[in-house]
Amino acid sequence: MSERTASSETVLLRGGEVHSPADPFATAMVVEHGQIAWVGSEGAADAFAGGVDEVIDLEGALVTPAFTDAHVHTTSTGLALTGLDLSAAPSLEAALVLVREFAAARPADRVLLGHGWDAARWPGGRPPTRAELDEATGGRPLYLSRIDVHSAVATTALLDLVPGADRFDDGPLTRDAHHAVRATALGAITPAQRTEAQRAALARAASLGIGSVHECAGPEISSEDDFTALLRLAAEEPGPRVVGYWAERDVAKARALGAVGAAGDLFVDGALGSHTACLHQPYADAPHTGTAYLDADAVAAHVVACTEAGLQAGFHAIGDAAVTSVVEGVRAAAEKVGLPRVRAARHRVEHAEMLTPDTVAAFAELGLTASVQPAFDALWGGAEGMYAQRLGAERARALNPFAALLRAGVPLAFGSDSPVTPLDPWGTVRAAAFHRTPEHRVSVRAAFTAHTRGGWRAVGRDDAGVLVPGAPADYAVWRTGELVVQAPDDRVARWSTDPRSGTPGLPDLSPGTDLPVCLRTVVAGRTVFVRPGE
Repeated sequence: MSERTASSETVLLRGGEVHSPADPFATAMVVEHGQIAWVGSEGAADAFAGGVDEVIDLEGALVTPAFTDAHVHTTSTGLALTGLDLSAAPSLEAALVLVREFAAARPADRVLLGHGWDAARWPGGRPPTRAELDEATGGRPLYLSRIDVHSAVATTALLDLVPGADRFDDGPLTRDAHHAVRATALGAITPAQRTEAQRAALARAASLGIGSVHECAGPEISSEDDFTALLRLAAEEPGPRVVGYWAERDVAKARALGAVGAAGDLFVDGALGSHTACLHQPYADAPHTGTAYLDADAVAAHVVACTEAGLQAGFHAIGDAAVTSVVEGVRAAAEKVGLPRVRAARHRVEHAEMLTPDTVAAFAELGLTASVQPAFDALWGGAEGMYAQRLGAERARALNPFAALLRAGVPLAFGSDSPVTPLDPWGTVRAAAFHRTPEHRVSVRAAFTAHTRGGWRAVGRDDAGVLVPGAPADYAVWRTGELVVQAPDDRVARWSTDPRSGTPGLPDLSPGTDLPVCLRTVVAGRTVFVRPGE
């Protein structure tokens, strides 16, 4: 985790609602030396008012722990913010218009970069051809990653810069071809462009009440320079904390780069949208079972190496066959080094979408953290969504079973996989609480915990992500409506919704309601964002 100097100021916040298990009716909070010093009632706050450096009148605002986004690609997020974003393009034709306009507006760029196209959502379901992109860019180098970042399209001018690219098919690039083209495209970014993108991403995170991000980097995703530059930037400038993961089976390299784990997007398979997630049974719309990058033996060897080195291991696994490989590999590692050591290491699985009752139970047994993205269900779930297209309705309904994971005692950490889905913490909580498949829904409280305290627990910290005395003063202030204790349906215990239970309330996240607006974000007692005009 990037080092951060705590503020030495003492601040009293009062006149609001403080979301704290220490006092479910708290309206005030004291922060001292970068830590929470006290939470309590308005009357008791008077005793502190004369001895603090600053008093902030919350004017009824809500104070919560800052969110942790447990899976982010920071530079790519920033490039999507500063570059071409096709995620809202309603059709292929509209996407090509945006490409043409972007190319005209960026005459000095060595390589044009864009992200977010999703042909599965377009009429006709067809991605752009190379010839169409050549015409739209006037023959310039262009790289456009699909929304899941596991495939891309590119122009002839970019492929001409990639050794051996004459062998690539005229269609979306996947696997090694995609990795080679992406490396060439990102390699053309100047250090100044990269820093601009990283600052833009971290600023956006701070503006949304996100106090920490887990950077999931690796040699097939970004570069060592990109990773170390991001960690350095986060340590030197105000903003969210950055926890770095390096996805390579080289434990010494991960440690040397400053990563807390050789984990994150260490690919066991690809993604459903690109037909590269590894399945036990063939896709409903393709005559194959996807792509396996690592088998159980490779998983076991990596988990053993990381456990013995005192680092987290972790894997990207989406398809059911990939998740099975992870479970079998981690279990084999536990047989070698001992189950208590494996559990204590808190190894992670990113995405973990296609789970069965057996693999859910194995996650609990092995102490694996499920680092999951509820927005995936909001974007691709449902009877007409991409999951159903790829898998058929029956298999699609089983995806992202958050309630089953919680019932089994599996630790959850929520993230966005930005730029795959946007940084959007309250939207993420809503997506989990109102999952498209009702039996997978969890309470707003459980979802909120997974997106705050869950991210800290995923990096081995049990003392953070909650507003209690002694915890890091990472918090956000929100303008929102009435607070409620919200259960999405009768499967969630109703006792907790009674005000007499003393359960602290949260914003009403029912679909269609306005999400809270972040007014201020504080990390280690230092303000890193204030909404203009507040």
